[in-house]
Amino acid sequence: MTPGRFLVVLDRDGVLNRLVRHRADGLPESPHTLAEVELLPGVPAALARLTQAGIRLAIATNQPAAAKGEAGVEALDAIHATIVRTAESAGGRIESSHVCRHRAEDGCTCRKPRPGLLREALVAAPGSSAARSWMVGDRATDVLAGRAVGFHTALLGASLFPGDAERLSLEGAEPSFRGTDLQAFVDHLLERFVPAPSTIKLFSDGADLASLLETAKNPRIAGFTTNTTLMRKSGVKDYTGFAKQVLAHITDRPISFEVFADEFEAMASQARLIAAWAKNIYVKIPITNTRGESSLALVKDLSVNAGVKLNVTALCSLDQVRGAVGALAGGAPAIISVFAGRIADTGRDPVPLMREARAIIDASGARAELLWASPREVLNVLQAEEAGAHIITLLPELLKKLELFGKDLGEYSLETVQMFHDDAKAAGYTL
Repeated sequence: MTPGRFLVVLDRDGVLNRLVRHRADGLPESPHTLAEVELLPGVPAALARLTQAGIRLAIATNQPAAAKGEAGVEALDAIHATIVRTAESAGGRIESSHVCRHRAEDGCTCRKPRPGLLREALVAAPGSSAARSWMVGDRATDVLAGRAVGFHTALLGASLFPGDAERLSLEGAEPSFRGTDLQAFVDHLLERFVPAPSTIKLFSDGADLASLLETAKNPRIAGFTTNTTLMRKSGVKDYTGFAKQVLAHITDRPISFEVFADEFEAMASQARLIAAWAKNIYVKIPITNTRGESSLALVKDLSVNAGVKLNVTALCSLDQVRGAVGALAGGAPAIISVFAGRIADTGRDPVPLMREARAIIDASGARAELLWASPREVLNVLQAEEAGAHIITLLPELLKKLELFGKDLGEYSLETVQMFHDDAKAAGYTL
């Protein structure tokens, strides 16, 4: 649901370090002694580039030498530690290692091409997803393991193992990328890489109870907002009943509920009532009423005098931002919701305005966060982060689209062509 960060899972031998030849048949194997450890050229620099781009790294490797009686576990652990330490020497960071020590005949679930190691790597990288992950290896087993869990796959070098090419052809498992070495893969990935937002808080915007509760399971979601328009569209009849159902389940993150009176005295009464429902509530107060009369006096009274946490909403201009921070100065924590999407609807670029809004808030001393409201597309998340917004609200359909961050455009093009073809075929069109 959320983009999280790219995860690259690396096979070890043949990708990070040279394979060695122990066997009578001449086939290459993993090193069995420290003296046999030799990193491949350019590996530390390649890993550093990935880490600097915010991409998470892990290793998934089959290491059956101990089970075969060819080397001791302690020696193999020392070899692995040396490879990792040397590979990280230029500033790269390998966050986790996942090692299968079984033989092929042991029937485990972890040995590649089975997907167990890659599933472990995903669990060890919270917020990552298969759709934004790569398995990088030098064997058919690496490609097949990656394919089994929905990873993109990269096959490096000319295969030194007989039967690999035939196996991939038989399985119909063409890798997403073929290249000479890890440096070539990093060039390919970073050329197409779109970094996912990493600092902005994602708030879920909606009024469907089931969807809200499902979204609440996602630790990347930092808060929730709703409004009367969304509630009406979702068929909510009982405002208080709905709010209390939500609050019974969402207790650990902020959630905003809006007043709906139009007279300021009634707004104040509703605000105090809503604020009393739970400690994690922010009460939404519109910047004006329907007659265009400023609500700033009410905002000041509630925030400064009553200590109510507010979400001042429906702002579209910098003058409104200035007024809001002035009213909130010295008061309770607050959110200022600028409707950047509506600003864009008028043909104006909201990014410069949001940058200036953030500067105004920072200079004011108010305990307020800037929220980018009414986003229209996934790109708005990156724009909001670049503009300095603390928070962006996303409807469920946009939350789902976050998985598309960094998607290969060639792959997306092919999916589009396939969609058109499948729909025409399903419709039975003829000419």
